Amino acid sequence: MILAIDQGTTNTKALLVDDKGMPRARASTATRVTTRNLNWVEQDPEDIWRSVLEAVSECLRQQPECAVAGIAISNQRETVVAWERKSGEAVTPAIVWQCRRSEAICERLRSDGLAEMLCARTGLTIDTLFSASKLQWLLENVAGLRERAEGGEVCFGTVDSWLIARLTEGRVHACDASNASRTQLLNLDLCTWDEEVLHIFGVPRVALPDVRDSSGCFGRCSGIARLRDVPIMSAMGDSHAAMAGHGSYVPGTVKATYGTGSSLMTLLPGREAPMKGLATTIAWRLNGVTQYALEGNITMTGAGVAWVGEFLGLSDPVEGATRLASEVTSSEGVFFVPAMSGLGAPHWDGRAQGCLCGLTRTSRAAHMARAAVEAIAFQVRDVFDAMADGAGCVLPALHADGGATRNDRLMQFQADVLGRPVMRSACEDLSAVGAAWFAGLALGWWKSTKELERLPRETKSFLPSMQAPERNRLYAGWQTAVKRARLHEDVGGSAND
Repeated sequence: MILAIDQGTTNTKALLVDDKGMPRARASTATRVTTRNLNWVEQDPEDIWRSVLEAVSECLRQQPECAVAGIAISNQRETVVAWERKSGEAVTPAIVWQCRRSEAICERLRSDGLAEMLCARTGLTIDTLFSASKLQWLLENVAGLRERAEGGEVCFGTVDSWLIARLTEGRVHACDASNASRTQLLNLDLCTWDEEVLHIFGVPRVALPDVRDSSGCFGRCSGIARLRDVPIMSAMGDSHAAMAGHGSYVPGTVKATYGTGSSLMTLLPGREAPMKGLATTIAWRLNGVTQYALEGNITMTGAGVAWVGEFLGLSDPVEGATRLASEVTSSEGVFFVPAMSGLGAPHWDGRAQGCLCGLTRTSRAAHMARAAVEAIAFQVRDVFDAMADGAGCVLPALHADGGATRNDRLMQFQADVLGRPVMRSACEDLSAVGAAWFAGLALGWWKSTKELERLPRETKSFLPSMQAPERNRLYAGWQTAVKRARLHEDVGGSAND
């Protein structure tokens, strides 16, 4: 079997996937996220590694006789880790993709007129989400780090490269093209680190990992005794791996991965010009051939539900808020915009703030919880519509995956808000499965993506049942709430009007 490690923001999962492409064992371990300062979001890299060891150990315990043929990695993206090349020890906390401490750096870059150039080179708008400004912040604020990085003593990387380094005990410093494309340091046309962009952010090339195909050998494991000498055969960002797991490898399919945040992605026929509000990214690279994609990133979806659960003092924030939301049939005009870390696609507004509006004398906690769940669907529609506008065509359906898709009410509301069918994957761990499939390609289990398309998959369809006037009314209310969350901007009025 292939051991797939899916390292996410709030947990690490481990799956064993057989040669039919099906999961046979699963384990999960929680990870800790800290916010010790306003707009700071961090993780301890050693805690991430601990969670990997625990999840892998439990997964292998369930199948003690299985022979592990290869390791696959999918991971939270944009989060940056810095560690000593010699000892392998982390030198700073990991700066998580949600962290906004580098906003001043981003504002400086915008003021310098670099937005258009950076977007043309890297496919990404200037935003704290991406790794580059986080690395620049570390280099400017951690004493001695720049000198150590320039001298080759310190390595930088996304979480995939951190895990590869730990699994190989420091022998390999590499990442895959999909993760590299999320740093804002990669030249999308050349699929190499862009020297001019590195200079802009002040990141030394010697500290960065080698960029490799998403499917292929990244080295052999020595950091886990049970997996000694097992090859690491794939690495992919989690959203990209989920796209692979849906089993459609031609342009036209749109998928949404619902997690702490959410990502919508659709494959492109080639490298296209940037589209307003959306990112051009690398879905994966196979046999030296780059597959480009269009993507919209939403900062807080599941995290928004968790925030509401915590705000309401629920003992289990996510489950409690979801259960509370099911007690009412609608939010009764209450809208919640989870912009506590700004707004991502298609708005890209780092100054937006969380907004709860539409409250009346009859509003209750259940309506607030319902509004938080519905906010997931509204934000997905925002990006879906932007993709349809960019493609210049009607997108027929949405393919969905991720933990929140287990919520049937959310999936039905999503179909209603879109006015399109939603096709939910029966596999909750599609990122891990997609990475495992790409590891299987490298192992020769399957010869091409055409064979992957024929692997068994199960989906459930949710068809829209809401009438258009009601859909339009609800979405107009959401758009008004978003404008209120962005009152610092000229949106037909100002905070002083």
